[in-house]
Amino acid sequence: MKLLDALSSFTEWTDHLLTRTSARRGWLRPLQLDAYRSYGTAARFYIKGRLLADRGLRPQTAADSRWRNFRSMVRRFNSREVAGADLVAELPDGSQHLVTTDDEGYFTLIIEPKVLPLPEAYLWYPVPVRVARLPAHFRPLLPEVLAAAKVLVPPPSAEFGIISDLDDTVFETSATNVLKMLARTLLSNAHSRLPFVGVADFYRRLQRGRTGRPDNPFFYVSSSPWNLYDVLDEFLGIHEMPPGPLLLRDLSIARPKTTPPPGVTGSAAIHFAHKLHEIDDLLTTYPRLPFVLLGDSGQEDARIYREVVRRHPGRIRVIYIRDVQVPERAALIGPIIEELKVDGVTMLLVADYAAAAAHAAGLGLVG
Repeated sequence: MKLLDALSSFTEWTDHLLTRTSARRGWLRPLQLDAYRSYGTAARFYIKGRLLADRGLRPQTAADSRWRNFRSMVRRFNSREVAGADLVAELPDGSQHLVTTDDEGYFTLIIEPKVLPLPEAYLWYPVPVRVARLPAHFRPLLPEVLAAAKVLVPPPSAEFGIISDLDDTVFETSATNVLKMLARTLLSNAHSRLPFVGVADFYRRLQRGRTGRPDNPFFYVSSSPWNLYDVLDEFLGIHEMPPGPLLLRDLSIARPKTTPPPGVTGSAAIHFAHKLHEIDDLLTTYPRLPFVLLGDSGQEDARIYREVVRRHPGRIRVIYIRDVQVPERAALIGPIIEELKVDGVTMLLVADYAAAAAHAAGLGLVG
């Protein structure tokens, strides 16, 4: 671990050096402030985003070649982040909230609004964020750099929340095969990725629940890096998936925020710890809201969700695990299913979303 920490520190140092040099010489593209979809309550907003140089990405289209997709992916990962910049979030009550970007250009802000902004869309509340000060080696800002963070606030009428994985749960990435996974990630875009049959319809039914209103909030928790945020967010829109916060992972090598259980090591431990940490935060934010969990058998979702049930007894209505058709992975799910029966929670391994939808209808989760 010490070697990995040293490697992480060295790569961050070289990246910052290149960014500072480019900024001093005027080589950087104009700055871009990304404010990610996030969540909160009427009393507390959680806002996250990133400040970096514009990566020069063109709009994604269905006609893009694999080569163009690859070049765009290289730009997404070869970014120039801006550390040590002061940002200001402004609310309708006139209050201003200051935050400084970290070494990777990220910022996280938790604020308690006295007056809610007017919703931009159903359940979504915008919070303007702007750059107030840059480090000394940057030239003055022209024009002003700003963005609007979109915060999801579930209504009191929400029946339950839904937490879903993305890779191999919503669309295929072949996470059990590293080479196939890299090819699918690097050579595709928001248009060329296709959702599994029935997943969009099933998710929309979960969002509407029994009332028929889109009150039930969706949260997408994935180990995909933040570098892919624009691809994943656009994918959800193209296929009319319920919009929701995308809770992704920082690619920098760092110690997990949450300790995984014994026996979970290496990259699996990072994946496990990230998702468990984000889900813990969601269930803590909405203590009276039960949840439905969706994942796949390709990685650690079943074990992560078992741990969620243990940490938050009585909060999980049902768990659906999509079978990725790898027998040795499916064999690991059976014992977990039996363990969860003791806790009164059903985990169902499903071959397709028609089976999941029929089961959810039987439970009265969907109309």
